[in-house]
Amino acid sequence: MELTQAPVAPLQSSRRVAPAGAPATPALEPARRLASLDVFRGLTMLFMASEIMRIPTVAKQFAESRIAQRLAVGLDHVPWTGFVPWDLIQPSFMFMVGVALPFSVASRRARDEPFAAQLGHAIRRALILVLLGIFLRSQGRPQTYFTFEDVLTQIGLGYVFLFLLAHARPRTQWAAAGVVLVGTWLAFVLYPLPPVGFDTALVGVPVDWPHHLYGFAAHWDKNTNFANRADQWFLNLFPREHPFVFNRGGYTTLNFVPSLATMIFGLLAGGLLRGPASDREKLRALLGYGAAGIALGAALHLAGICPLVKRIWTPSWAIFSAGCAALFLALFYWIIDMRGWRRWTFPFLVVGMNSIAMYVLVHIGEDYAAEALHTHLGKGALQGFGAAYEPIVVGGASLLIFWLMLYWMYRRKIFIRI
Repeated sequence: MELTQAPVAPLQSSRRVAPAGAPATPALEPARRLASLDVFRGLTMLFMASEIMRIPTVAKQFAESRIAQRLAVGLDHVPWTGFVPWDLIQPSFMFMVGVALPFSVASRRARDEPFAAQLGHAIRRALILVLLGIFLRSQGRPQTYFTFEDVLTQIGLGYVFLFLLAHARPRTQWAAAGVVLVGTWLAFVLYPLPPVGFDTALVGVPVDWPHHLYGFAAHWDKNTNFANRADQWFLNLFPREHPFVFNRGGYTTLNFVPSLATMIFGLLAGGLLRGPASDREKLRALLGYGAAGIALGAALHLAGICPLVKRIWTPSWAIFSAGCAALFLALFYWIIDMRGWRRWTFPFLVVGMNSIAMYVLVHIGEDYAAEALHTHLGKGALQGFGAAYEPIVVGGASLLIFWLMLYWMYRRKIFIRI
């Protein structure tokens, strides 16, 4: 992990200038930083961080309000198949990792950094992401909690492969994504279904759970699938309080394989944005790829070939969610980089340029900030809108504190990089 004092200007290009009298050399292509990508990352991070406001929990108290009930559903993960806006947070991050990589590689090439050094950095980055994810997930536990399904560890597990693909041609990148998705689909399909009458309660799923999948789709049912069986072997290789049998949410380590495809689609989008095409051509391509991804992912789900399940990152979900992320990126690219409407973006830019810092602050600082607010402001101030709204007030105030910390870092040009 690095703490750098980098220039604040997100669109400033770096170009080598030859000394006076030196022979002219071909100019290296500048690695331009996309403001739209930083804003997209910052907005997504704030959306994720809003979890500490406990909006779904508060909204469920108002059963008579349709708006409240829609918020309760939309700001929480779906039980299994389908999606709501909240389910698009992690795939957006995965997609953006891919988008940013061509710009990063170009910047390192412009500095004449050898490939071996770049690969070493990619390996270190992957390792740090995995270890940081484990560290944050272990907070408040009696021992290290070895788990690999959160966004940081998932990115880390696939990052080196993504880095190597960043040096390949787009045709190879498309082929790699196809192999990953088809291979994942086959692994689930070929894994045998549980015997008739199997008590799914043994793997944490009630028999009468209304979201069970049947028929061919049962290959992707909760906790009786190939990836959960792999975790029953893999996760028990690590010291644990209790032997691993299932994850209550159904999440699995092997999600990193199909989510690598989501990052590859982002890699292709990043290559497009760095390419020689005009802004309009880039925008049309992003919109086309986004619409095609959504259509194909939905078609695979509706045809019964592969259900949309974010919790185990089914191939259809990898394609569908990448399509959604591509459309979001296209929207921000048009508004910010093409139209130049940037005044509103500053709060998100502050977070987007220090997203790792915000992620860590939310995970380790939530309880401390809440206790400090209760200590210094008292319940009277925090319940000014009513006791039912206290979690939203406390969470919102905590987010403001975290943002101000990032603003202080931004003003001093301090950015945490991995």
